[in-house]
Amino acid sequence: MKHQAPRQAIALSYDGLSAPNLTAKGDAELAEAILAIAREYEVPIYENAELVRLLARLELGDAIPEALYRSIAEIIAFAWYLKGKCPAGFEQDSDITPPLPLLNGPAR
Repeated sequence: MKHQAPRQAIALSYDGLSAPNLTAKGDAELAEAILAIAREYEVPIYENAELVRLLARLELGDAIPEALYRSIAEIIAFAWYLKGKCPAGFEQDSDITPPLPLLNGPAR
């Protein structure tokens, strides 16, 4: 019988000025609590097990590694798009639809 790893979740914060920081991480029950808070505040949830494993190695408050800037930037850009936001100085073009991010596992 294959042992299933406990569910993991991480949360990032981004102020628009510096690299995103790890603000929460947890396994099992703590992961479920992180996801519940995200849902309560309508924070988009992106599922990617490999990315979570990489980011879970960081300590709370750490900035994401430079090697992950592009991946995280694409996720943040899509999350902003879903919320109708765009960076200062940009106008959101309603005719442009960004590609959907790939999910690893069922969307929730």
